[in-house]
Amino acid sequence: MNLHTSLNGFLIAAVLCSPTALFAGTPVQDQKASVIAGAQTSEIPIDQIVTKTVHDAWVASGRNEDKFFSMVQQCAELSARNRDIALPDTAEAGEKFGAWIKKEARKDPDQLLYVVVDRAVRYVGKARTAAAASASAKN
Repeated sequence: MNLHTSLNGFLIAAVLCSPTALFAGTPVQDQKASVIAGAQTSEIPIDQIVTKTVHDAWVASGRNEDKFFSMVQQCAELSARNRDIALPDTAEAGEKFGAWIKKEARKDPDQLLYVVVDRAVRYVGKARTAAAASASAKN
């Protein structure tokens, strides 16, 4: 399963909880087209992203939703790989993932972005062995 495809649903859901809405309290215009087209690659290496708070990551992104989402995606890929977790490739999982991040980031924007994303990966994802077993059972 392609992690990029798995996170597509998240990115759509993340539009609902964009960093602008998290920190400025203002609604965001419809950005689904730019999100679906793919987030721009973050210019910040993952080893620097994992040390940033949610707020610091937002500032480091230049307050750019695509760059911030790219940081979230990098954190999700690292977390899923380290924990050997497969992220479901469904819109429902993406919405669940985005809602988790939105809720946790609002609670404390001074917590590490990676921690928020890692918890969301564990909340939504499934161990690869369990995911493979359920996939083979469906076939």
